Amino acid sequence: MQISSAVLKKDEKAIFGLRELYQKYGYSQFKMSKFEPYDLYVRNKDFLISENVITFTDAGGRLMALKPDVTLSIIKNTPDAPEFVQKVYYNENVYRTGADGTYKEIMQLGLECIGQVDAYCISEVLMLAAESLAFISEDFVLDISHMGIVSPLLDEAGASPAARTEILKCIGEKNAHGVAAACAAEGLDSTKLCALVTTYGAAADVLPKLDVIRTEGNAAAMDELSLVLKTLEKCGFGDRIRIDFSVICDMNYYNGFVFRGFIQGLAAGILSGGQYDTLMARMGKKAGAIGFALYLDMLEQLSPETPDYDVDTVLLYDEGADMRALTETIGLLTANGKRVMAQRSVPEKIRYRQLLKLQERGVEILENNA
Repeated sequence: MQISSAVLKKDEKAIFGLRELYQKYGYSQFKMSKFEPYDLYVRNKDFLISENVITFTDAGGRLMALKPDVTLSIIKNTPDAPEFVQKVYYNENVYRTGADGTYKEIMQLGLECIGQVDAYCISEVLMLAAESLAFISEDFVLDISHMGIVSPLLDEAGASPAARTEILKCIGEKNAHGVAAACAAEGLDSTKLCALVTTYGAAADVLPKLDVIRTEGNAAAMDELSLVLKTLEKCGFGDRIRIDFSVICDMNYYNGFVFRGFIQGLAAGILSGGQYDTLMARMGKKAGAIGFALYLDMLEQLSPETPDYDVDTVLLYDEGADMRALTETIGLLTANGKRVMAQRSVPEKIRYRQLLKLQERGVEILENNA
């Protein structure tokens, strides 16, 4: 049965459309339980957006947690050192505690590519991230960074752990003055790190200017960034993809490409993702990985889509009407894609295109607003 898009909410449309998109590229759906043993999240609490995990004790006395994250569950169930690339997508709810202490159920849709991840896998995931944003809104931006460019600059500057933390914070805030101050406090050269902060824009404009931050330590990452972004440009997203080194993730978990997606009308990013080979290693898996998640609950913040009509047709019938004729009439209308409401009288405030009345001699048109 085909479902009319007129009756779907924004998040429901996204789920149907994006699942079809991911399946076209060979991604299969990954289903998981709503809960996992609590120790899975304790061991990786720094990876979680919120450390407050909702827990309960099961009948066997084990401390369990309502799933606050999908990626950790997928990694846990991934074979060690797979010989192929495992491509999965998911449509799951995660459960987190808000800043005000209330429990939240958040709808996530995303995908993961795990195994022998190469330049094509990275390009494909980034392309699907852009396609996902474009499906939701034509007015989107995908910001891309590379931890393999940022991290060597910090290493070569010789920053202490405390200064490194402060510099990363300032880079994430695009605060060049803060970067310069943190470097000056330790007598470090801030030239390349400050240039990193101010390097932002469309890939075609920025790639030729990256030599100013190129070093021996990040040259390979620079070349990888250039290769992947030129591939994406051929997919038709050149004007929507930006290089932005303020996209920073925890280096204890992420390496390589990291990215974040935005659409017009939402202040925060609706998509986030990256390469997490380091997390794979921490969980004892010998494989590369890259993926992203879309936070579909954020679509509720957009202006609601208000259809012109609640139903296409209101079909009136009298007491004692021929039930067979009524059922057949409704069947004919719905088979033609109509949304039909059968009623004894017109409901108050209902909006309809057409008002019909079942009579003994057939169907009479009372109103037609089509």
